[in-house]
Amino acid sequence: MSAVSALITKIGKESHNELLSMAKASENAERYSDMCTFMRQLVAAKVVAKKEDLTVEERNLLSVAYKNAVGARRASWRTLILDEYKGNNLIEEYKKKVSSEMKTICTEVLEVLEGVLVPNVEEIVKNKPEENQSQEALVFYLKMAGDYYRYLSEIVLGEGYDKKAEEKYTKGTDLAEKHLIATHPIRLGLALNFSVCYYEILKDPKAACDMAKKAFDAAISKLDSLDEASYKDSTLIMQLLRDNLTLWTSAADKDGEEDGGDMAAADQDAE
Repeated sequence: MSAVSALITKIGKESHNELLSMAKASENAERYSDMCTFMRQLVAAKVVAKKEDLTVEERNLLSVAYKNAVGARRASWRTLILDEYKGNNLIEEYKKKVSSEMKTICTEVLEVLEGVLVPNVEEIVKNKPEENQSQEALVFYLKMAGDYYRYLSEIVLGEGYDKKAEEKYTKGTDLAEKHLIATHPIRLGLALNFSVCYYEILKDPKAACDMAKKAFDAAISKLDSLDEASYKDSTLIMQLLRDNLTLWTSAADKDGEEDGGDMAAADQDAE
């Protein structure tokens, strides 16, 4: 039994407050793998056992835990695939280790999302379709699912992860456009990451630019109605959308030049 598993047993598997406290403590200590474990157990105690949804704080903690756990591996992967490491057999073996860790983390969080969180909130929405907070949560979870399928598609080719990412993002976008205002940070973050998926994974620059421009223009038109609580988050994502548009249109202008396709776009994980 791992030290974290032993600790969970000690505090009680259904002790919600203690699990939440440990998740926050592990975040502060930058122990993100432990944080993932605590948040999975919290989901089991609250969502599986009690059929309740996570609070905004709890779902943000879940997102932070897995984003940081996988983010370090994504950064490592992007370093190891640089040209200077090509042809090195030891590096190739090391890449397999990093990609295996990434796949494990992505698969784990997707099981939580698709096996528990999305079905649970879909049931809540079905019974109370007018409840906007549940619609927001559903968009949040679908965006997360799209993100982790996108990460899988970066390291595993030919398994259909790219299409799964597109499917989750599309479903989330349809709901976001119906239930969330154009300046809502979750809707904007979804548009940002979906557009990056179009550009980098699905290789459709036009769709990427169209989506980013549509989201940016819609948000700009409603900027006066932006509430103070979400102003910082929303305007930051709008800046990333605009930066990507500038980057992508510049790359289109340089079409055919050697350096035209090597510019990396920013997604919401660049925060």
